[in-house]
Amino acid sequence: MASRCSSSSSPSSSRGGLEKLPSSSIRVLRTIEALRRWRRPHLLDQRSVGLVPTMGALHEGHLALIRAAARANHHVVVSVYVNPAQFGVREDLASYPVTWDADAAALARLDRELADDGLNLGRISAVFAPTTAAMYPAGFPGQEVDSRGSFVTITPVGEVLEGKTRPTFFRGVATVCMKLFNIVQPERVYFGQKDVQQTVVIKRLVEDFMLPIEVVVGSTTRAEDGLALSSRNVYLGERRRAAATVLYSALRAAEEAYKGGGARDRAAVLGAAERVVDETLAEQSALGPEKRVRFEVDYLSLADPDTMEELSVIDPARGGILSGAVKMLPVEAPQEGEDLGHSGGPAVRLIDNIILQPAE
Repeated sequence: MASRCSSSSSPSSSRGGLEKLPSSSIRVLRTIEALRRWRRPHLLDQRSVGLVPTMGALHEGHLALIRAAARANHHVVVSVYVNPAQFGVREDLASYPVTWDADAAALARLDRELADDGLNLGRISAVFAPTTAAMYPAGFPGQEVDSRGSFVTITPVGEVLEGKTRPTFFRGVATVCMKLFNIVQPERVYFGQKDVQQTVVIKRLVEDFMLPIEVVVGSTTRAEDGLALSSRNVYLGERRRAAATVLYSALRAAEEAYKGGGARDRAAVLGAAERVVDETLAEQSALGPEKRVRFEVDYLSLADPDTMEELSVIDPARGGILSGAVKMLPVEAPQEGEDLGHSGGPAVRLIDNIILQPAE
């Protein structure tokens, strides 16, 4: 999910919920009490609220979701909270980019844009930026698989693909989303398609727990070369960024095998993606260590659009989800002055997907 905000990610003052982002009318709410005090009159006045959960480090993909929320709701709440429960014990929580000042400026600019656009029903009314102590009042239960505490688990969809590689990830996502939904009480929540399995998990959570919320999924926002925008892209640096489109290229090849080539069985569809990966690996391996990029494929998947279970054959009436994950390994032989990326360019895990639409 887009959602970190420990005490280090933003200024600590709450001022009774009266704090505002610089050069804007957007309230900054840092406690559950302040958020609920703000929410109550809008509920009584039947003014709709759209929630866009984020972990900060905002990019154009987040802003696109906020624009969509402003078109359909009287008020938009953007949560900024890096939820430690979404990170495994050895994942990048400590180095995750914290960019509060830049995020505040981006939200203020966007709100002015929304004010000038007569097509919007609402604007950004509040940023909810809680601490971990507020979100986990009994104490944070930990990141280990066997941690004990109050969790929401969505299975079996949360156990495959990303859930298999990151066994605590969707537990953390579902838990924090349930908390945010209960705190904000939005009519609609907005997530990006880039995290497609996450959207399936959230839809299942809302349906199974009978929450009165509409889940809106926005299209993946991409750079000009096709790379899906992600807060973690800042880790890549120049060399790895140039090769980071390998996953999207592979998925596009599989999509073409389905749409243009009429392939329906798993081997034919994913075979097209695997060939792109193999060719790219061969090209990189032929370069010297001062130029090449190393990466590992975690998975390439062809899955059911509702359950994320693997398909052997695509039913054209239902379509499917192509997805994958690759780990971009650290630069092998850094050159003097080379841009290695945020935090010195650690390993970066990239995910992406393409929806295979049902045949008309």
